Amino acid sequence: MELELVFIPSPGIGHFRSTTAVAKLLVDSDDRISVTLIVIPSRFSDHASSSYPESQNRLRYCLLPPGDQSTEHTFISYINSYKQQVRAAVSELSQQWLPYILSRARTLRETKGIIVNSVAEMEPQALKFFSDSNSTPPVYPVGPILDLKTDGDDSKDEKGIEILSWLDKQPPRSVVFLCFGSMGGFSEEQTRETAVALERSGHRFLWSVRRASPDDKIAPSLPEDFTNLEEILPEGFLERTAEIGKIISWAPQVDVLKSHAVGGFVTHCGWNSTLESLWFGVPTAAWPIYAEQQFNAFQMVEEVVTAKEIESGINCVMEQGSEMRKKVKEMSDKLHVALMDGGSSNAALKKFIQDVVENVM
Repeated sequence: MELELVFIPSPGIGHFRSTTAVAKLLVDSDDRISVTLIVIPSRFSDHASSSYPESQNRLRYCLLPPGDQSTEHTFISYINSYKQQVRAAVSELSQQWLPYILSRARTLRETKGIIVNSVAEMEPQALKFFSDSNSTPPVYPVGPILDLKTDGDDSKDEKGIEILSWLDKQPPRSVVFLCFGSMGGFSEEQTRETAVALERSGHRFLWSVRRASPDDKIAPSLPEDFTNLEEILPEGFLERTAEIGKIISWAPQVDVLKSHAVGGFVTHCGWNSTLESLWFGVPTAAWPIYAEQQFNAFQMVEEVVTAKEIESGINCVMEQGSEMRKKVKEMSDKLHVALMDGGSSNAALKKFIQDVVENVM
């Protein structure tokens, strides 16, 4: 019996990559399963088809055309504007099946299960709550779902090669990596405070620097590069740190975290970044900016973070032999084991496939 699953990832490359990764995992796990991703283009891209992988045997992509990319849209209203297109795409995929899909959609409150990109060993209390509850569907923690190859392809371009070449020349675990996701940027004042902290700490650093968008944090637009860093950073900073630091705009994050030179990660705590840092055993200093990042780290006071606070966080994650570094290594080992045959996530994935087959039949 063949099974067709349809995934509709939230707009944005981070969501697309993680959804593609779980789709590949399902397709590779069972020959009966095929997956179609209905892709809503990002508000901030021209949606060139070349930026998406080609459809393969049992993994297909339905790329919706660009819609109204007006800056007046909030994130939610932008998604809502695609309702008709998504409905039409699902309808086309499901001819003789549409009535069944519509009837199932009306009973979402009685859904049979939820796949989560997490690991039982990471969130035992939260998963125990769901497993003990009679009012919620079963949860399948099949993570960590990581797109470890995509950035590897990106890193083959000129900028990526330059960054990784610089890291290769640094001592083991000596570099602190500062990167805040595709939407992360800061004001001039905050950028200066961060520079002061980095110089005071004395650690080697790789710093992704971008200007914050003027939009609110619920629906931010893409950050931009600063036009002249010398005007923003403390006087003489670039010269004084030339031997130990490298400032970039874009970063091949997976390959950077994989590098032997990286000893700490200052991050916005997006879930992909959180899982990637744990996978490679890199301690993190949490700096949430928007969306779910507050929940992934902690509720942060909305003000400029001082150089002293940043310096303290950097020194904490870079301390060799620390209790934090030991705990991160332990969790990293658990994440790797979870995906192995017999591991918790591997078992959850098999259980999900079994339940899907039984529910459809």
